[in-house]
Amino acid sequence: MAKTLNGQAALLLIVQALYGIANALSGTFVPVYLWKASQSYMLIGWFTMGQYVMSGLTFWVVGKWVKEHNKMNSLRIGIILSGVFYCSVLLLGTQAKVYYLPLGVLNGMALGFFWVAFNVVYFEVTDPDNRDRFNGWSGLLGSAAGIVAPWVSGLLITSMQGEKGYRLIFTLSLIIFSISVVLSFWLKKRHGQGRYNWKHGFQQLMQKGNPWRRMFPAIAAQGVREGVFMFLVGLTVYVATQNESKLGTYSLITSLVALISFWIVGKMLKKNNRKWAMLIGVIMIGIVILPLFWKVSYATLLMFGIGTSLFMPLYIIPMTSRVFDLIGQSEESAREREEFIVLREAGLVLGRIIGLSSYLIVLPLNHSAIAITWLLFAVGIVPIAGWWFMKPFLTEQQAQT
Repeated sequence: MAKTLNGQAALLLIVQALYGIANALSGTFVPVYLWKASQSYMLIGWFTMGQYVMSGLTFWVVGKWVKEHNKMNSLRIGIILSGVFYCSVLLLGTQAKVYYLPLGVLNGMALGFFWVAFNVVYFEVTDPDNRDRFNGWSGLLGSAAGIVAPWVSGLLITSMQGEKGYRLIFTLSLIIFSISVVLSFWLKKRHGQGRYNWKHGFQQLMQKGNPWRRMFPAIAAQGVREGVFMFLVGLTVYVATQNESKLGTYSLITSLVALISFWIVGKMLKKNNRKWAMLIGVIMIGIVILPLFWKVSYATLLMFGIGTSLFMPLYIIPMTSRVFDLIGQSEESAREREEFIVLREAGLVLGRIIGLSSYLIVLPLNHSAIAITWLLFAVGIVPIAGWWFMKPFLTEQQAQT
């Protein structure tokens, strides 16, 4: 198989990039918007919990539709529901704080519909030889979205005095979601094959010697970190600065570093060096949290953000590629790709819920800067355990090259 990406893979990347831009425009600021309306860390936590739980349930239920029917419709519904979510926040205004849990559930449903279809299509349009390249481009485009979109949003919110600015960025997101839905019609119709097995994931984990018994906790370890970092970092930057424009600039700088890093790692990474690249990545994304113990300020948060952006690709590209290589290791497992992708998401969701639960336990007791830093550090080093679980898979792949 050629290492280049075909037209369908390129188009899928464009749809993902537009989806990412729309979410980056507004998604970075939704926790801040809810925080400003409520001044409650717990409200943000429960909004996020609703999102995580619903996304996992949606993956599991919609997996049947994606396997047995046209999966592109699931992708489009995910984009449309994301638009409905931002439209709801727009219409509710500051009253969004009252409906934080239904809003979290709605956003989780949107993410579930989109990503279950995206991951299956991603598997179908790539192969083990070009998967690292696709993931490199995916990270590159995601970083590019993170560079411009939140920076523009931050400037608009600050210059338009808050509420008007938020209304404008939520509207812009709706427009971009609409464009990505239209573009998705150029992706080939992908009708389902076979019957969906509701118990598949459980059966894999119960089977002695099954590789997923090691892969699942590795994925969960990734989820533990994501569960907290996905919303708390941006919120901490805002609380430290009280300025949306500075949060936008933070996102611009860290995403620019990530863009360069994803591009370099995507080009340089090979199957025979994934193991050590991933080890360096997991150690360094833990070490870069240490400056926050000195002081939680814009400068130390920026040091942490730049360090994370620099080393995250070393961890996330091998992690993602190896999981999907395992799914495609045989014709039988490739036929069960939808169920395996649901199993992967179950690992991520379980990890995210564990990470977020630690946040919901710690914050009511102590929401000082040092408590938040310890929480970030505790969940930030969990991926080291993920590397240990992944090591046999990476060693095996290294031996095959």
